[in-house]
Amino acid sequence: MGFLYKLGTAAALAFDSIRVHKLRSFLTLLGVIVGVASVILVGAAIDGLGVYAEQITAKAFGNDSFLVAQIASVGRLTGKQLAEKQKYNKRIHKEDLEYLRSAAGEQIQYSPYQQRIEDVKAEGQVYEAANVIGVSYNMPQIRDIPVASGRFFIEPEEKRRRPVAVIGEDIRAALFPDRQPLGREIKISGIGFTVVGVLERQGSSFGQSLDNPVYIPSTVYRSLFGGSLSMIVFGKARTGSGLGMEQALDATRVALRIRFHAHPGKPDNFDTLTPDSVRSFTGQILGVIAAVVVPVTGISLLVGGIVIMNIMLVSVTERTHEIGIRKSLGARRADIMLQFLTESLMLSLAGGAVGVILGALAAWAVGAISGATLAITAPYVILSIFVSSAVGIVSGWYPARRAARLDPVEALRAD
Repeated sequence: MGFLYKLGTAAALAFDSIRVHKLRSFLTLLGVIVGVASVILVGAAIDGLGVYAEQITAKAFGNDSFLVAQIASVGRLTGKQLAEKQKYNKRIHKEDLEYLRSAAGEQIQYSPYQQRIEDVKAEGQVYEAANVIGVSYNMPQIRDIPVASGRFFIEPEEKRRRPVAVIGEDIRAALFPDRQPLGREIKISGIGFTVVGVLERQGSSFGQSLDNPVYIPSTVYRSLFGGSLSMIVFGKARTGSGLGMEQALDATRVALRIRFHAHPGKPDNFDTLTPDSVRSFTGQILGVIAAVVVPVTGISLLVGGIVIMNIMLVSVTERTHEIGIRKSLGARRADIMLQFLTESLMLSLAGGAVGVILGALAAWAVGAISGATLAITAPYVILSIFVSSAVGIVSGWYPARRAARLDPVEALRAD
């Protein structure tokens, strides 16, 4: 109870000192405020990047899907690595997809995925550099392809090579700005396609639009652009199969290793990619960014701590007579140290609280203006408060120790 009383007294004295010197206290807090706000803003940006990457991964893979390809990597490959993969890994063709379907198709559904850039024309309008993608009818069941109006093409249309297409919102807006596109014709490489569906708006990914695809049946794609092209294959366990994503991927790998005559003990002679591998890579990148950027923003906290130390030293000099009176009345060194440490801690905590609020407001404003995703999370708030508290204690230690070691007689003689 004695310590709590002393702590309350020290807090009251500290509050009176801060209140009396409002301007000086505010200027002292600026360094801490800026430092904490910077950490909060940078942390929000880093966590926002994580949320954004998760959204993009979900759009690319859907739920529990995977892909296999000759070359698939979440990081940039060196020239040597790329050359080795091109030499060692097998291209995946239509016959390999059919083999997968015959070997594991009862439990796993597969879809080819081939794409190229082509101009799309309709009614005198041209959309340049559309992303023409050849897939199977079941692709929406494997990964998320949200259709806003109309429908996705169906199995009979794929088998009979019907020239039908599902277009993105950018293409709809460019080719049919004031018309309903369903049932109308677009042309790709001179071939007419009937529009059967329009996709929901997806936004962009790292500056690239996600609203410019044209999905067509894989059979039509091969007829139009050649049947010997290599492909990516997306896969996902069928509902009710009892397989998870990893089990479905393992079954696919086993089938392809047999198909491509991979020797036991040797690595796969093809690449696989899962949402977890993308998330892991993204997490590593964001971790490196956080490890580099957050300490740099924390430099301003160090500057704020130096300012607090200087102001506290000035405060000790100004209050030397007061310290002498307290000591003559029985205050011990620990009591004097507690008083000045409490004042330093209160200053830094106040700066930390204001910094958190300003950082959150800045993150909200940046997100509202730019449309970027910024997510304020508890770890960065806790880190900011903890660091600002540590700065207050460390910065106040030397001035408090100096005040506590003053000789009471000499202190009473001070003006």
